[in-house]
Amino acid sequence: MAVVFSACCFGSISPLTVVATGHGMALESIQTWRYFASAVVLVLIGLVVKPLAPADGLGPWYQPRTLVLAGSGQALVATLALAALRWLPAATASFLFYTYPAWVTIITALRGLEPLDRTRLVALALALGGIAAMVGAPDAAALSPVGLVIILAGALVYALYIPLLSALQRGRDALDVSRAIAVGGTVLFATWSLSSGTLFEIPDMVAFGASLLQGVLSAGSFLGFLAGLKVLGNVRTAITSTVEPFWTTMLGVVLLGQGVGTGTMIGGIAIMGAVLLLQRPVASARVRSSENGQ
Repeated sequence: MAVVFSACCFGSISPLTVVATGHGMALESIQTWRYFASAVVLVLIGLVVKPLAPADGLGPWYQPRTLVLAGSGQALVATLALAALRWLPAATASFLFYTYPAWVTIITALRGLEPLDRTRLVALALALGGIAAMVGAPDAAALSPVGLVIILAGALVYALYIPLLSALQRGRDALDVSRAIAVGGTVLFATWSLSSGTLFEIPDMVAFGASLLQGVLSAGSFLGFLAGLKVLGNVRTAITSTVEPFWTTMLGVVLLGQGVGTGTMIGGIAIMGAVLLLQRPVASARVRSSENGQ
C-alpha cells in the first residue's frame, strides 16, 4: 500500500500543474513553491527522524556541491516533464515519460554494462511500439510534435540522472538525498522565478494551493516509496509503481476533463509492458544466480 500511495502522490503532480497553470501561474513559480513546501516537510521530518551519518569524506547533505548536483538534475527533469503539459494531455505525457527505463537499458548497453538479451529487446520493441501507437493513432492528430520531443527529452534526461542520483545516495541516508533534491530544487527554481519576476505573481489561492499540495505530495511520495522498498524489494516496488501513469490518466479525466484516446491507452499499456519486462534480471545474471544455487 505504501508504494501505491507513493505512486499516486507522484502521479498527481502533472494534473495539479495543469490546474495551477490554467489559473495563470507561471511554471517556474509553481515549481518554486512546490519544492519549497517539499523541503520544509522533509527538513522537519529530518529533525524528528535522525538519518544515518554520511560515510567519511562525503560531508553533510546541505553542502553546495551536493545541492547543485541533486537539485539541478531533478529541476531539469521536472521542467521538461511539466512543460510538455502545455502541448500534451496529462495521460499521454505520463505514459511517454515512463519510457525512461527503456532509455536506461539502451544507455547501459551502449556503455557495455549490461547486454541486450532477448527480454530487453522485446521490452525496447514494446516501448518504441507504444510511442508509435500514440503518435500514429487516428486520434493523435492533435498531439504536438513539440510536446512529444520535450517529454521524451525529459525521460532521457531522467535516465541519465538516475546514475548520478545513485552515486549521491552511496554512503548517504536516503532522507538526506531527498532533502538535498528539495532544497537544491528550491534554490534553482527561486532563482529562475525571481529573474523572470513571477515568484510572487500568484493569481489566486487555487493555483497557490495546487503548488503547495504538489510539495507535500512529493515528500509523501518519497517516504511511501522508501517504506515500501524495505518490504517489497526493488523489483516488486518498481512493478507496483506502474500504477502511477494510470492514476494520472484517471485524474486527467476526472479533474481536468481530458479525454483518453485509443492510441494513448494501447501505447500506454505497451510501455507498461516494457517496464514490467525490464524488471527481470539480465540473462547473464540469471545464469550466475543458477550457478551459485548449485
